[in-house]
Amino acid sequence: MPTLLQISDPHFGTEVAGPVDALRCLHAEQQPDLVVVSGDITQRATRRQFGAAARFFTSLSPRALLLLPGNHDIPLVNLALRLFDPFRRYRAAFGDDLEPVHDSEQLLVIGINTVRPRWHTDGAVSPAQIDRVSQRLARAGPRQLRVVVTHQPAAVIRPQDAPHRLVRADEALTHWIDAGMDLILGGHIHLPYVIALQDRYPDRQRPAWLAQAGTACSNRTRSGIPNSVNLVRIEAPAVASAAEPAIDPAAIPSTATAPGPRPKATIERWDYDTHSGRFRLGQRHPITPAPTRAAARPPSAAPRSAPTRASSGSGAHASLADH
Repeated sequence: MPTLLQISDPHFGTEVAGPVDALRCLHAEQQPDLVVVSGDITQRATRRQFGAAARFFTSLSPRALLLLPGNHDIPLVNLALRLFDPFRRYRAAFGDDLEPVHDSEQLLVIGINTVRPRWHTDGAVSPAQIDRVSQRLARAGPRQLRVVVTHQPAAVIRPQDAPHRLVRADEALTHWIDAGMDLILGGHIHLPYVIALQDRYPDRQRPAWLAQAGTACSNRTRSGIPNSVNLVRIEAPAVASAAEPAIDPAAIPSTATAPGPRPKATIERWDYDTHSGRFRLGQRHPITPAPTRAAARPPSAAPRSAPTRASSGSGAHASLADH
């Protein structure tokens, strides 16, 4: 059973020893096939903090590692570096790929860099990013769970978090759902939750889910929620029954993959328990992706709207230090 461990917002520089050690133990126990780090790896993007983060992830000896920068991973006070080479220290620690992709037999995970150095905490996806991800999702294999990763959330559950939602989130989600996305992962607001996106977008033809992770190991917990991470367990798709009706390949849109069984998955939230000093399983959310044949709506070009701030208004945005 392949597994994906999502670590978000560790904020090295504000890390707490107990959750750090517990996270290392959780990784050793679960042995995930992929570790996804969805941004805000450091607190202030210093060389020392990137060094500490790099040593920690190296110590895990992960089978595979996919990292994305967050808004805290570019300099705050060094304005020249922020404007002209904002990812220099990130690249020195983790390499040049700011939008990595993991492609294995049962997992397609697409990372998107949503950081905009000229903005504050806000993030965005561009029309070009929406198009590129849509095309990659449409080429996925039928046995793959198709996952997109951002730093800022694509959907929120509290009104006070609306200013931190991704710019163009609605356009991105509708295009990506149509293209075959099953799950989108995010962080940034240090609040874990799972949303069934079909409840938000009932006109889409297929189901999809969003999972947010809390802060993994920093002292920046909020709303009484402990440090937390997500673990996604993927079940191998069942073999198609011989009695299942045949499908005419000509009836499948050119942007859709061949029909076939899809993997099921369970999203698990693991919370840090201060009494035991371990991460403990909290909540489970089973998800059942649509059969490949249901992804019948081909992805179209993303709208070329001008970049704007979050829809709740530009006056409610937090400072750089807030997330």
